[in-house]
Parts: sequence; structure tokens; C-alpha cells
Amino acid sequence: MTVFSSLFVLLFISRILENSLLSAEVKDGEILPPTIQKLIKGYNKYLRPFFDNGPVTVGMSLDIASIDTISEINMDYTATIFLRQRWTDERLVFEGNKSLSLDGRLVELLWVPDTFIVDSKKSFLHDITVENRLIRIFPNGTVLYALRITTTVACNMDLTKYPMDKQTCTLQLESWGYNVNDVMFYWARGNDSVSGLDTLQLAQYTVEDHYTSASEAVYETGNYPKLAFHFELKRSILYFILETYVPSSLLVVLSWVSFWISQSSVPARICIGVTTVLTMTTLMMGARTSLPNANCFIKAIDVYLGICFSFIFGALIEYAVAHFCTLHHPDCNGALMYGHHMHDCEEEMNGMLTTIASNSSRLKRCKDATDVSTGDGGDPGPSASEATPPEVPSEPLNCCSKNISLLRKIVRSTNCCHVKNPHYIDNYSRLSFPLSFIMVNVLYWTYYLYF
Repeated sequence: MTVFSSLFVLLFISRILENSLLSAEVKDGEILPPTIQKLIKGYNKYLRPFFDNGPVTVGMSLDIASIDTISEINMDYTATIFLRQRWTDERLVFEGNKSLSLDGRLVELLWVPDTFIVDSKKSFLHDITVENRLIRIFPNGTVLYALRITTTVACNMDLTKYPMDKQTCTLQLESWGYNVNDVMFYWARGNDSVSGLDTLQLAQYTVEDHYTSASEAVYETGNYPKLAFHFELKRSILYFILETYVPSSLLVVLSWVSFWISQSSVPARICIGVTTVLTMTTLMMGARTSLPNANCFIKAIDVYLGICFSFIFGALIEYAVAHFCTLHHPDCNGALMYGHHMHDCEEEMNGMLTTIASNSSRLKRCKDATDVSTGDGGDPGPSASEATPPEVPSEPLNCCSKNISLLRKIVRSTNCCHVKNPHYIDNYSRLSFPLSFIMVNVLYWTYYLYF
């Protein structure tokens, strides 16, 4: 008896709450029209339409009011949409030829689909000045339910071609609790079910294409109806050309100014080189502040900034090499002085060879003197006419000659790499650096724009 009493009390309380909610919608002496009272009487909002006669079909349509922000750091976008849903409820059929537009707060008395946005991070329903809901009932039982929602939806982005990239984002709608046996979703007008993108103005993007699709979402608890809206965004590159590409290219050109400055002006050339390197480093750091800190992305803008930094650093290294050569050849007669220096080196090596030969001869004479003194002592030995001179050791002399030849070859090879006039380094750089930079730019823009 206690259980039945509790159930009776709960039913009684729910009936009182339903009547009180219905009464709350009545203003100062006004009552609901008889048609609405007849529809609401005996209506159970906890049971879906056609509860025992197959699934209820829900038609969807969207109106994109705005896309506020698209964040590469968080990989999401924020949009304000008007979501419209249509379905037929046989319990709401009434006589007449006009639809009934009801207050949005009366939706609490009706059954509505449990639609949700799949990849939504946060969403809210606008409630100024009242909750932005629309409920309209047609004589044949068709219900139109519209909402104004602002939602932040995740969008997986491939930033390898940033800022010349194209991103495809989706807005997916699913049923939370009703599977395909209870509810079926469909786009009311196919691809035309989504409107508002043609007049949409975005800061960095243009909408190139959009389309809709219908499928089923498979989960452990079953298959659920799923609708998806796909739209392709192309980034506008003009901002990045003015903000990053042009300044970095001008810094590279500025580093070439040092090729026309005299090599004797050390402070001027060092100042240009160091200043351009530091400015390029600052520009590279500023370009990455608006991007995710992920090592998995080597973006197109990073490649270009790395190319520019390499050319600027190369210009600084070029002056270091040219100045080093100038220190060894301080005037225009550097080549002649270098020839004299090499001649002195050869004479020094010839002197070393002569010294080694004289030492060998001295060693030979000492040995001959020792042999003669031994013969005078009466020891038996061959006669002077029969004695043969001892053989001179030639191995040390041959070894030294080989070493000297090797040193000469090394010196000649070094002479081949020698720059006869250090000023030619700047002359070559004035032509090679610009041509190389133009060639790299052609390859860079061809690859990222057409491949």
C-alpha cells in the first residue's frame, strides 16, 4: 500500500505542477484559447510522437547568422546560428487552416527532439529579452521549433601550408538519446537547407564551398541519426604579405647593402649585418605568437622566414670571409705578396733538404774515417786496392724527399683555393645572392600555391 500511495502522490504533484506551469503563462485575467487547451489536455511530453508506429522524422535547416572568430591556437570557430526543426506530432492535430504561433516558453509543455551539437566546446541560448525560441503548430500536427544559438565548435586544421591553407570545418547534429529506431534526421532542402554563407563577411577567410551530408553515428549504445554541414574556408593571404613576407624580403635586400660598402668600413658592415639578423629574429618570433605551439607543424611561413634568415646570416658570414682574406692581403698587390710568400716557403723547404743532405754526407765521412783508423791498427783485412767503399744509406734521404713533395702538393692545393683579390668576393656576392633569392622564391611560391 505504501508504494501505491507514493505513486499516487507523485502523479498528483506532477499534475499540480503542470497546471501551475500552464497557469503561469496566463496573464492578468487572460486564459488560453480553447484550441490550445484542447491540445495540451492529456498531452504527455515524455513520450515521442508515433511511439508505437515507427520513428518520427525530423527535418533540419540552418541559417548562419555570423562566424565570429576562427582560432588557429584553439583550433575552433565560434558561430551564431538559427536552428530550425520540423516534425509531425499526431497528438497536435486540430481543425482550421491557420497555424498557431505560441510563446516560446510553452515549449516546456511539448515533446521536442534531443538534438545536440557534437563537437561543441561551449554553447548558449540567447535570452535577451526573452529566450530566443519559436514554436509554431500547423493544423496537420506539424511543429516548427526554432532556436538562436551561439556555439564554439572544434575544427581540426592542417596548418602545413599556413597562410596559404584551406580548412574544412563541420557542424554536426545528432540525437542524444533516441537511436535510428526512434528518430530519423534529414535535411529539409538538401544543400539549400543551409543559408547565410553567401552574404557572410569574414576577416581572414572566404567561404569557397559548402555541402551537407546525412549518416549514422555508431556508438556502443547503438546507431544514432547524424547530420553534418561542411564548409571550406580559404585564407586571405594579402594581410600576411603586407605583415610578414614584404618586411622579411626587405630585410634580406637590406643585408645586401653591405656588399657595396668598403671592406675597410668594419663598423658599418657589422652594424648592418647584426641589425638585420636581430630584426629578422624578432619578426620570426612575432609571426608565431598567433599560432599553436606544436612541433608537428612546419608551416609555409616558417619555411619562408627560415630562408630569409639564412640569406641574412649568409651575408654576415660573407663579410667575415672577405675581411679575413683582406687581412692577409691588405692591398691590391696581395697576389704578388702571396707569390713571394710561397717562394720563400719553397726556399725554406729547399734549405731543409740541403741541411738533411749535408748531415748525411757528414755522417758518411765520419764512418769512412772510423774504417781507416781500424785498418791502421794491424787487423787483418783486405788491401786498399781491394777494399770497397761502404754503401751510403739512402733510406732517410728518400723519406725526407717524399715528405717535402707531399708538403709542396698541400701548399699547391691551398693555393688553388686562394682568392687572388678579396674584393672579388663582394663582386660575386652582388650577383649570386639576389639571383639565388629570386630562384628560391620562385620555387617556394610555385610549390605552396599549386601543389
